[in-house]
Amino acid sequence: MADPSSYRPKPGQIPDSPGVYRFRDEHRRVIYVGKAKSLRQRLANYFQDLAGLHPRTRTMVTTAASVEWTVVSTEVEALQLEYSWIKEYDPRFNVKYRDDKSYPYLAVTMNEEFPRAQVMRGHKKKGVRYFGPYAHAWAIRDTVDLLLRVFPVRTCSAGVFKNAARTGRPCLLGYIGKCSAPCVGRISPDDHWELADEFCDFMTGRTGTYLRRLEKQMAQAAEEMEYERAARLRDDIGALKKAMEKNAVVLADATDADLIAVAEDELEAAVQIFHVRGGRVRGQRGWVTDKVEEITTGALVEHALQQLYGEETGDAVPKEVLVPALPDPLEPVQEWLTARRGSNVSLRVPQRGDKRALMETVERNAQQGLALHKTKRASDLTTRSRALEEIAEALGLDSAPLRIECYDISHLQGDDVVASMVVFEDGLARKSEYRRFQIKGFEGQDDVRSMHEVITRRFRRYLADKERTGEWGDGGADTVDGSAEIPAGAGVGAGAGTVAVDGPVADSLTEDDGRPRRFAYPPQLVVVDGGRPQVAAAKRALDELGVDDVAVCGLAKRLEEVWLPDDDDPVILPRSSEGLYLLQRVRDEAHRFAITYQRTKRAKRFRAGPLDDVPGLGETRKQALIKHFGSVKRLRAATIDQICEVPGIGRKTAETIAVAFAGAAAPAPAVNTATGEIMDEGETDTTADSPGEPVAAGAPEDRRGQET
Repeated sequence: MADPSSYRPKPGQIPDSPGVYRFRDEHRRVIYVGKAKSLRQRLANYFQDLAGLHPRTRTMVTTAASVEWTVVSTEVEALQLEYSWIKEYDPRFNVKYRDDKSYPYLAVTMNEEFPRAQVMRGHKKKGVRYFGPYAHAWAIRDTVDLLLRVFPVRTCSAGVFKNAARTGRPCLLGYIGKCSAPCVGRISPDDHWELADEFCDFMTGRTGTYLRRLEKQMAQAAEEMEYERAARLRDDIGALKKAMEKNAVVLADATDADLIAVAEDELEAAVQIFHVRGGRVRGQRGWVTDKVEEITTGALVEHALQQLYGEETGDAVPKEVLVPALPDPLEPVQEWLTARRGSNVSLRVPQRGDKRALMETVERNAQQGLALHKTKRASDLTTRSRALEEIAEALGLDSAPLRIECYDISHLQGDDVVASMVVFEDGLARKSEYRRFQIKGFEGQDDVRSMHEVITRRFRRYLADKERTGEWGDGGADTVDGSAEIPAGAGVGAGAGTVAVDGPVADSLTEDDGRPRRFAYPPQLVVVDGGRPQVAAAKRALDELGVDDVAVCGLAKRLEEVWLPDDDDPVILPRSSEGLYLLQRVRDEAHRFAITYQRTKRAKRFRAGPLDDVPGLGETRKQALIKHFGSVKRLRAATIDQICEVPGIGRKTAETIAVAFAGAAAPAPAVNTATGEIMDEGETDTTADSPGEPVAAGAPEDRRGQET
């Protein structure tokens, strides 16, 4: 490991101008390439105190043994040189998008005497027109098969073409009318080239003119009573329309654009691209990359643009590129794209309308791509085993943690504080074991105190079950937390009584049908979402309960470091570690489960009405009451006999409803804020108190960004 100060250039040696720099290791291999508007300012950032650097940047500068740079005239030149060097040197610390496959294109070889339509992968060749990329080669073949009826261009290989020309007999496609058979002279080279050019025009989206021309020819043939020719033209039109249906119109203004979306977490990012030509989605592709450097979404977009257009020119670069975040600075990237196209290129973030809606679709595809990538890794047994072994080694455990429980706290500015518990067994999620908690011990926001309460409640329940089943032997302990006694055989309501889950407490580890009890099995490892304070709170809760056979750690989001109790420094797992990846999945799942529950509680609170306070009144009967009386105001004024008229409402229930309304304060009158008019309650009660309609549905969404 090198000391960056050993190869740090003198400040006066580094020019204050745009350029590209390379870090090399002790073997002179390039390990990182970057560009800068000011080389002096950018390189100075790498040679500050190591403690202030991002862990990935710190690893890079300590791996490097030298740095060198090249001065250029403009930032656009720096962008071009950076791309060239990344392609040439393949540096290990640069973001590299990896395709899980080479995407196929529909290619028409217009540089040949007899152009050929074919599936083509790899680098693009001069004089060949490309359409796509497509997700699958069979999708290209299906499209070409439909179009060959109308545009019978050559599709055979050079060997087949020469053999047909030698024998004077065309292939099968020539006999069935799906090839114009230039191999045997049925069509001249110029006419075949024009046919291929029409095929390309149709593929670029110029479909309307050609369809109208065919329809006119069909009508003319029918008038001349050439019904067989009219029928062929009819079938040709149907084939073209069927081919067009494969690419639905997504942008009504016939836009040519590429839409790029990014889904990312702390370790990886997935990029999804939709190619829209003539308002139709003509192709789709996606990449996944390891985030081997500290990088923003805008920088990920910039790298994606380099990968996408680094070797493209002309119409291959569309007029408009829509992205989720703009590179910083924007101007050099936009100038670079404009230079590659040869005309102006708009690079922007869509804000509204069809383009924004389509961008949301691309974003969903990117998220699914990242999730699929993670699922593929998680489903491999060998990978899971290695991940568990790495966790055991890093945390100093005696054996691999076959059962891991993770806890997360979620709230909205201190309201609706809840917690989640997710369970992973053998490296896979065990969703039937997930549990949710409401924080009841105090009011307000305190994640550390909340974590202590949740861990206490979960393991107090476990110890209570253990005592009931006789696993404590002669019952040497009368308390489970040193302060609150739990009588033998006590239910949820007696003793601990604070676990926010449904169902009675069992006297054994299994239900009557053989399923395990909810808190019957202890984990080998407890993971908390957070850093040192949350880990200390969880460990303190276990110590108070006398639980000493469960390991505890925390995974902090900012730098993905693993914290252990009583350790001043975190455990840093390698970025490529399967153990870190598994801990991250567990933590993210706990966060998802917690925030979903918190939002559900919040929505329920916003929908709450007077009928929710009536004990024993379910959703069906509440809806029946509202439907019968029309509003809560009329229901409040109704007599017991009138309430009994509602189907399903007996006299006892009606009396309970009347008592509940009698004890509730009447609401303040509603006021129209625009006119100052006092509105009749009946105008708003039906919506506000209907069990199926949320009140102020937009309110919680406006604050969602502040959820934790």
